[in-house]
Amino acid sequence: MPVPSSSSPPAPGARASIVRRLLERAIDGPPQQPPEIPGLVLIRVDQPYLNICSVYEPCVAVIAQGSKRIVLGDETLCYGEDRYLITSMDLPVRSAVVEASAERPYLGVALRLDWREIASLMLESPASVPAPMLGGAARDSRAMTTGALTAPLLEAFDRLLGLLDQPEHIPALAPLIKREIHYRLLTGEAGARLRQIATVDTQSHQVARAIASLNARFTEPLRVEALARESGMSLSTFHHHFKTLTAMSPLQYQKQLRLTEARRLMLSEGMDASTSAFRVGYESPSQFSREYRRMFGAPPSKDIADFRWQQEPVAA
Repeated sequence: MPVPSSSSPPAPGARASIVRRLLERAIDGPPQQPPEIPGLVLIRVDQPYLNICSVYEPCVAVIAQGSKRIVLGDETLCYGEDRYLITSMDLPVRSAVVEASAERPYLGVALRLDWREIASLMLESPASVPAPMLGGAARDSRAMTTGALTAPLLEAFDRLLGLLDQPEHIPALAPLIKREIHYRLLTGEAGARLRQIATVDTQSHQVARAIASLNARFTEPLRVEALARESGMSLSTFHHHFKTLTAMSPLQYQKQLRLTEARRLMLSEGMDASTSAFRVGYESPSQFSREYRRMFGAPPSKDIADFRWQQEPVAA
């Protein structure tokens, strides 16, 4: 009997197993993070949703059932059960679950990337890790992309989820399975991108550090020249590499972070538009309202009311 190659498509059994495990453990609503396995996230959505804004942390995400659309800057990524999503730095995005219902919910699982694990694997098995991409179109160097979901990668996720039913084995086996997942990513389609971010002396790594600094101070006035100087680049070179990775300029990136956080404050904490605008760094409520409407398609009060209405359960 032939042995499946590392590029073979996932076997139906592994997918069915993950679907069963998620149906048993995940509930409709915000992603759940089982404390037993740090970095693991379970997702279940019972109805389609549109225009959700959030900041994706560095992670790999697999859809066991359903499909999703993500907007990064002015670009759109669509992926479903045959592909994984990988995000190699913090990125503000808009997303939509396209396929979901109570009978067949959207089910997904994600794992936060561990850069120390990636660096260790690069040192231990350099021959197995693809070299960084040279040249190519800007979209080929994005910090967010999709790749073909292979049988070994899906099976590794299934085994990691399976440990939730065997908690006594988690301390010994979870680190090994997480390492395998990172190895499968490094040797897959997204390997070159991960290596670019993980290699200290690359411009991608320097931009990633600048983005981390911007995230920590996004409510403060943006000083792009200071970020470029900290990255050891000229202003024009910094702008070019920033947009190549994120599909946004630094100003667009900060604006999306601010508006995303303001929307969260209004939805989760009941804050009014003016207060949330000042909280995230806006000095002018009218400017906040204009930019909010441009991003979400409606003024803050109407957008929040419409969003809450969409979340109301449908009567049987």
